[in-house]
Amino acid sequence: MASSVVALATAAAPAIARTASAGGFPKRFLWGAATAGHQVEGNNVNADQWLLETVKPTLPVSPSGDACNSFELWRTDLDIARDLNLNTYRFSVEWPRIEPEEGMFSVAMLDHYRAIARGCRERGLTPVITLCHFTTPRWFAARGGWTNDAAPPLFARYCEKVIRHLGEDVAYVATLNEPNNALLLQSVLPEQFWQALRASLDACAKASGGSHFTVGNTVLPEDVEAVTRNMLFGHRLARAAIKAVRSDLPVGVTLAVLDDQAAGKDSLRDAMREKFYGAWLRSSRDDDFVGVQNYERAVWDAKGKLPPPQGAPTNYSGAEIYPASLANAVKYVHSATGKPILVTEHGVGTPDDSKRAALIPAALKYLEAAVAQGVPVLGYIHWSLLDNYEWGGSKDAEFGLVAVDRQTFVRSPKPSAAVLSAIARQNAV
Repeated sequence: MASSVVALATAAAPAIARTASAGGFPKRFLWGAATAGHQVEGNNVNADQWLLETVKPTLPVSPSGDACNSFELWRTDLDIARDLNLNTYRFSVEWPRIEPEEGMFSVAMLDHYRAIARGCRERGLTPVITLCHFTTPRWFAARGGWTNDAAPPLFARYCEKVIRHLGEDVAYVATLNEPNNALLLQSVLPEQFWQALRASLDACAKASGGSHFTVGNTVLPEDVEAVTRNMLFGHRLARAAIKAVRSDLPVGVTLAVLDDQAAGKDSLRDAMREKFYGAWLRSSRDDDFVGVQNYERAVWDAKGKLPPPQGAPTNYSGAEIYPASLANAVKYVHSATGKPILVTEHGVGTPDDSKRAALIPAALKYLEAAVAQGVPVLGYIHWSLLDNYEWGGSKDAEFGLVAVDRQTFVRSPKPSAAVLSAIARQNAV
């Protein structure tokens, strides 16, 4: 498998090299790929999402099941990342595995994630961890999850346990993944989705013996205010807990950021930016870095979001593929916070890998220009290393550099993997 990765990268290198600029990226730039536990590990049975995927009525099209079996095959995944000339790997530590029941912390699971972090180091990969990549323990969700005012200290306690156990082995920590997702989705998903979600969450609550079951990545409109308030407080408490254990460890949060653009008179753009990111950008001014996660742009006029331009390339869901969006989002977040930026996710969901192979160098050329303009970008971490289980179970939402056979779990690098590999090797587009 490793040899096939190297062969692909070698074949693609000349084409990439011909477009290289004299500028390039800074020395020690982080070139990586990301995964999330629930989406790759498989059988995360104590997670809120597992119940949401299996209860009746069921909202997701399919359950995560074995996912990519990365709980067993994480060494293979790290080998692939190394052989792609990457120097960074972002992964999540799964709270549902570490604290399956309140106050019951699994040393075996803490050891498991420490082994992954050390496995990164052994392969020359910088370990970047996310302490909560959406999924929370089922017991936590059954008590209202992030709507419960007891949530922030519970989260901070968990974070302290993790960092005390494996903090010396990691390089960067994101407390929460896309906590502003609760705000963004309100303007994207239709009312019938929320009705279906309510029915499924009611069934989850009944199955759990509670009255209000919430999940980490799809928040009902009536819960957004409480979830946002408690996540903001939880992030601050977690940051303090982490710093109390290891004061030199860089801590931040990852945010979902569109490339918001204004069109015409009285554009809603600035109002949408305040709604989607305002509180989190202000909070991030106290962090060490901000993780930016960008996939598309949004053009706002006075009435709302405009449709993609006719004939523009699109992803699996019909959203425009717009290479400049990443650099624009990065520049906006840095200007709003004054903090260094780590691109913790960027990519495209599509079964057509040629779109991914074209997007990577095009987007990175814009990012390279932003760096040349003085924007402090720490690194670029592509989403995702693998074709993982996508939230909702869509079969067409393929984000991976590497395809995965869900029966044999054989990993097969795609041509896009070679494109990123060659860029990472020369540290320039």
